[in-house]
Amino acid sequence: MYQMGSISSNNRSIFHISILFLPCFTCLAFCQDFQGLSPLISPPLIPEILNFLDQRLALVYPIIQGFKNTITSDPLNITQTWVGADICNYKGFYCTSPPDNDSAITLASIDFNGFQLSAPTLDGFIDQLPDLALFHANSNKFSGTISPKITKLPFLYELDISNNNFFGSFPMEVLGIPALSFLDIRFNFFTGTVPPQVFTQRLDALFLNNNNFMQGLPENLGSTPVLYLTLAYNKFIGPIPRSILKASATLTEVLFSHNLLTGCLPYELGFLRKLVLFYASNNFLTGPLPCSLGCLAKLEQFNLASNLLYGQVPEVVCALGKLVNLSLSSNYFTKLGPKCTKLERSGVLDIRKNCIPDLPGQRSARECAAFSLHRRYCSNPASFNFIPCQVPSSSHPRIGTKRNLVGYSALLRQAVEFPGRN
Repeated sequence: MYQMGSISSNNRSIFHISILFLPCFTCLAFCQDFQGLSPLISPPLIPEILNFLDQRLALVYPIIQGFKNTITSDPLNITQTWVGADICNYKGFYCTSPPDNDSAITLASIDFNGFQLSAPTLDGFIDQLPDLALFHANSNKFSGTISPKITKLPFLYELDISNNNFFGSFPMEVLGIPALSFLDIRFNFFTGTVPPQVFTQRLDALFLNNNNFMQGLPENLGSTPVLYLTLAYNKFIGPIPRSILKASATLTEVLFSHNLLTGCLPYELGFLRKLVLFYASNNFLTGPLPCSLGCLAKLEQFNLASNLLYGQVPEVVCALGKLVNLSLSSNYFTKLGPKCTKLERSGVLDIRKNCIPDLPGQRSARECAAFSLHRRYCSNPASFNFIPCQVPSSSHPRIGTKRNLVGYSALLRQAVEFPGRN
């Protein structure tokens, strides 16, 4: 894997390539009588000489020009810069030395984010760029399928085709990309199921939100090594698998919001010691909050609004020292302790539209009574009181400072700022 760096033309051999633009003559007599033509008639074009910094750039030149010819809309006139031999100065194209040859110069990265380009397919383009390491194309109008040949790219480690018009089933071809660590296919029209092997890929970030995937969360969900996992705005059903425990060493931000998830929260969530953000709002989750959530010492954002949760909000959760947002609105909680009450008054806890007596902005008594008539059961109820860590004894939780989180920005129609990326 290689990083973008400065480019020096010293000690680089100039690869010379001539491309001939010859006029087509269909009349032999015209060619024979050319010397007698009026001076207003131009002679044949002189061949255009293109001098490339490196043979690797010369090889990708016709691929880029071929892709340029497939673009059907370019409202920002991006492709006007895709002219001549200086590929490294084409808008959206970036060059550096490849890992296999420090003295060479090659096309390493493409960033089309926000270009609004339209093309029927990317096949024959990115899969034909042998040294490509990063391809970002957020907010365009590309469609079609992903070529199986993309698995032949040895250096490709970031693929972002989010906010485009791709459709069909999950693009299985991406699973064969050997170095892939960042996959973003959000805001497209993919349907069907997500293959379970996705969650065993060596990825750092997996953004699948805002598609039309419909399935239960796979049992091997916890096998994923990702830091950032976004599955929001799909049609995932069923409970959150207890196997999520296995991701405790890496999982930092999780977005499950706006799906069809059911069942009770697994107490294993309390073992996700790296967790900073967890959103599972607008589902059908039920049961009490497990006290194990009080072990999430790094948690800053926790959103379970618009579910079917009930009971008392655990004091150990409200005592978490780094919380800046605890959203439990539109549920059926019935009791707050002193720590949670203090958090509600500070504005960190949103507990509107619940069933807490003497607190303003709650559901009607009739609505709360109707909910209580329908018994809901969670397996292993004793686990909800289990706290698998030593929680702080302070009765005055520290309110953390707000910050922008990578996972939440995945729900916006813009490029994701990934940590460590220039």
